[in-house]
Amino acid sequence: MSHGDYDVLVIGAGLAGLRCAALLASSGRSVAVWESGDAVGGRVRTDVVDGFRCDRGFQVLNPAYPELRRAIDVPALRLHPFLAGVAIRDTDRARHWVHPLRAPRRLPGMLTGGGLRPRDVVALMRWAAPALRPATLTEGRDDVSVADALDRSGVDGLARRVVDKFLAGVVLDDQGSTSNAFTLLLARMFALGVPGLPAEGMQALPRLMSAPIADRITLNHRVDRIVRDGRGWAVSAGGDTVRASHVVVATDPQTAETLTGAPAPPMKGVVTDWWATEDTIPGSRLLWVDGRPTPPGPLVNTAIVSAVAPGYAPAGHHLIAASALIGGDGEAPPESVTRTHAADILRVTGAQGWSLVTRHVVPEALPVQPPPLRVRRPVRTPDGLWLCGDHRDTASIQGALVSGRRVADAIDRCDRRSDTAHA
Repeated sequence: MSHGDYDVLVIGAGLAGLRCAALLASSGRSVAVWESGDAVGGRVRTDVVDGFRCDRGFQVLNPAYPELRRAIDVPALRLHPFLAGVAIRDTDRARHWVHPLRAPRRLPGMLTGGGLRPRDVVALMRWAAPALRPATLTEGRDDVSVADALDRSGVDGLARRVVDKFLAGVVLDDQGSTSNAFTLLLARMFALGVPGLPAEGMQALPRLMSAPIADRITLNHRVDRIVRDGRGWAVSAGGDTVRASHVVVATDPQTAETLTGAPAPPMKGVVTDWWATEDTIPGSRLLWVDGRPTPPGPLVNTAIVSAVAPGYAPAGHHLIAASALIGGDGEAPPESVTRTHAADILRVTGAQGWSLVTRHVVPEALPVQPPPLRVRRPVRTPDGLWLCGDHRDTASIQGALVSGRRVADAIDRCDRRSDTAHA
């Protein structure tokens, strides 16, 4: 069965595929999007369970991402921001570190009661200084692992433990093997914008992106064959076959490798547990990390999500999220262990009364981003298929959106060259 021909068929309705398809559709091309899942968004999904909104894997959205502002009307998401900073479970107390540029009056208190020494501030500034020159970071020269960069800058003690734990929750790497240049690019975004949660969950982002092209998207369509068909391609999903001049594979890296042969990068995994309680939990809108020398559990972070975005929980309830990394053996820590650690970080008792809303085990959450940083990987295979996704740029929402635009721009250039050649 044939549905007709298209200028472009995009396989995958994640952020990269939606961005690519929307740009090509806006330029007047006939575009279709086939998505294997039952909703748009790829890895950016939100489950609604008994009135609780639980994003698949703990995710936040930084409104400072330049490509995000180009792609959507950010205010339409009604973001609820975290406080700019981090809450720390230390050995004998809880400490709050705030963003020094956003709350400069709090800096003296951080130096006297936050566990930060003046030498820590100097070392952190030494490490973060290259973020002021982002162009030099994207060149990838002299890039090292973030662990090596922190060592060279003299970041140690509590400051090092907090940075390590915070970054582990962002890049899903607790070994410090991630590119320091990439990490500093993320740090720059944290300096420019305060991450938050959309009022209706993270899936509100792909829903908003898909709205202008909703009539071009077909769900529950898993592609099983792509073959050359003259100057174009024939693509099959079950009993459906269409022909397209261009095919964009905007799937997860493993599926992309199956369809195109392009090698998939190693991936990093995370498990996120979501608990509900009616008990009031003292805390704040800060993200919490464990800054103790020997943490008693595996969590990289925890948060009282309903304190940040009240709409994530029904009235009269609170929602807590906590994330841990999935190890090299592919095993996630037991929920009972993460629950105990989360309660200990938040310094609350009675966690036995917390009700597990859902558990998200995401073994392939982010591509690795080792040094030296490569922000632009090829977006076309040798036989002419197109590729986009965060594995072609940086392992971030920004990277996924940029890769979608890069492919749309490249198809524009390709078609212009073809039109010129046949003029």
